[in-house]
Amino acid sequence: MSDTFLENSTFINRLTEFARDNDPIDPALYQKYDVKRGLRYADGRGVLVGLTSIGDVVGYEIDAEGKKVAVPGRLIYRGYSVEDIVHDVEARHQFGYEQCVYLLLFGDLPTQAQLDEFSAFLGELRTLPPNFTEDMIMKAPSSDIMNKIARGVLASYSYDPDPENRDVANVMRQCIELVSRFSTLAAYGYQAKRRYYDGKSMYIHNPDPTLGTAENFLRLIRSDKSYTRLEAEVLDLALILHAEHGGGNNSSLTIHVVSSADTDTYSAVAAAVGSLKGRRHGGANIRVMEMMDDIKAHVKDWSNETEIADYLRKIARKEAFDHTGLIYGQGHAVYTVSDPRAALLRDKAAELAREKGCEEEFNLYCSIERLAPEVLYELHGTGKRICTNVDFFSGFVYTMLNIPRELYTPLFAIARIAGWSAHRIEEIVAGGRIYRPAYKNISPERAYVPMEKRTGHQAVVRLAQSDDVTTSGPSD
Repeated sequence: MSDTFLENSTFINRLTEFARDNDPIDPALYQKYDVKRGLRYADGRGVLVGLTSIGDVVGYEIDAEGKKVAVPGRLIYRGYSVEDIVHDVEARHQFGYEQCVYLLLFGDLPTQAQLDEFSAFLGELRTLPPNFTEDMIMKAPSSDIMNKIARGVLASYSYDPDPENRDVANVMRQCIELVSRFSTLAAYGYQAKRRYYDGKSMYIHNPDPTLGTAENFLRLIRSDKSYTRLEAEVLDLALILHAEHGGGNNSSLTIHVVSSADTDTYSAVAAAVGSLKGRRHGGANIRVMEMMDDIKAHVKDWSNETEIADYLRKIARKEAFDHTGLIYGQGHAVYTVSDPRAALLRDKAAELAREKGCEEEFNLYCSIERLAPEVLYELHGTGKRICTNVDFFSGFVYTMLNIPRELYTPLFAIARIAGWSAHRIEEIVAGGRIYRPAYKNISPERAYVPMEKRTGHQAVVRLAQSDDVTTSGPSD
């Protein structure tokens, strides 16, 4: 390590201390000024900041007294229950993700002829533009695939003949191209990582225009391009369940906020990718898998529910795993009684577990699904019940599909680009005003100090002692 690097690190550390010492905020002030932290009310309800006709996440109802009443979770796409969509797709032995893309973008379910035409159009667009793979992916590989997807989205601007046109028809074209190409961007980004960071062989297969998103993705990440029908069906289900989750989730809100500034499609979508990359948003299923590795290593008898529950208590008491007290894959901001996505994915995971010989491990997951909410309720003693969420089963499904963990969050993005695209178009058509919430300034004004009278950096905490503070105005 060079002396210059060490000197720079020391300097940065000193500046960081200055910033840290001058930026604390007394938590009591949030309550004093009635700040909706995380855009949520104290009872967990989201602050209403917009209207949408794209999707709905239902986990509670408001009774006559204005109180939240928990109900079984429902996920709605354009007015249709996702459960109904999934059951119909399974009954017809079809893949359903492309149908969901059509529904989210255009507002209604397609006829078979419309679906065939749209799916064929998506298939034609999956191949990246000429020289894109070599110049934008292979020459600048990334250790993180989400980072590579975001850079690929931004690079797509340079390959677009009309990137700045905000006309709805042009934005629709851009969005459809991104929907089609996200799986290719992720797969090629993964292959570049294998070659340059893992020292393994890299396989660049051409997308097959006759295949849907799930089949193409499995084809592109595997050296022999092979997969079973059930594998593709399970992945297709995961894509359906992650395609949309209302306008209030962090990445969809990001699309609305950035689009409201009247920027281009690629900038808005890249921002959403950055949001989803966050460990509090799209990276949760990786934490589930890390926790499950720990549980499998410490629970000797996976069929013994007493032993399982005892170890879950250790995790919840911060005595085991990562000592955070969190049982990952449990709880949700909206769902409390049940997460419909988790139930649908669990049922399909049972089929795949039988095919893969993973039934013992699947039964362990089911035991934890039953026991974890009870353990948490027992230890915390609150009136709020929680449920197992979709992240708990998605990582297990991807493991059975032999999909590397670094692709778990990119798979989320491959699915959610459908919802993001619908929300961007909705913001352009119906928004019309830039997002500009208020932040209350709690620092008092100070008299300016001329250079010759300054004594050096003073790490002081300046919290307002009165209501004589400024509030951010409506304009920028």
